[in-house]
Amino acid sequence: MESQSKTVVTSALFDHRDIPSIFYYGMETFGIRIADTFIEEIYYRVGLLETQYLLHPECRHLKTKDKIYRNIIIGSYLIIYRITENRIEVLRAFHGSRSPKTIKSSKKILI
Repeated sequence: MESQSKTVVTSALFDHRDIPSIFYYGMETFGIRIADTFIEEIYYRVGLLETQYLLHPECRHLKTKDKIYRNIIIGSYLIIYRITENRIEVLRAFHGSRSPKTIKSSKKILI
């Protein structure tokens, strides 16, 4: 079964809060080259969602009947996205150690 192509959009929180935080943590911990490579990997995997959005599992913290909330696991991070009729909405990027309550707040994000 082939899925149709959908436009991928990202939330302001993802672009202006999560990605910079991940980058700065990576830079301080592992150095700028590894931080750059990790951010590139995130954006590469997000770009693949255009056609591969059904490939990833349902987010266990955001279960729904129609499984619209899914996550990509990259290292220790969860990239949470929502499948809508016309597009894929990338909501947040969380470290896997974050509280499920924090992750559940992703449902309220409007793009």
